[in-house]
Amino acid sequence: MYNANMYDISKILFETSEGIILVVRLVPNSSFSKIVDYTNEYIRIKISAPPIENKANKELLDYFSQFFSVNKSKISIVSGEKSKLKKILIKDTNLDELRQKLIFVIDSLHKEK
Repeated sequence: MYNANMYDISKILFETSEGIILVVRLVPNSSFSKIVDYTNEYIRIKISAPPIENKANKELLDYFSQFFSVNKSKISIVSGEKSKLKKILIKDTNLDELRQKLIFVIDSLHKEK
């Protein structure tokens, strides 16, 4: 079992008046789509789609829609659309639930190292 208190993700995942913000660093053109690392600043995620015609951004939103079990209409990129560092807005959801899912993955990454 993991210890949720071990990880401070308050700069990566936080609540605003519009919804919950998730800060990610996108690595497009990968052989798979998966969260691969984290820092105190962002979650690093590899996406298989290329950064052409918004394909990587679309796949990124699809990935997090499934990961967090959130309807696609409730998730969007609010900054960094053309940058590798992005802020994703997730509306109408619970911060604690998202935090638990994210910390579970972070803990798994930590154990792999």
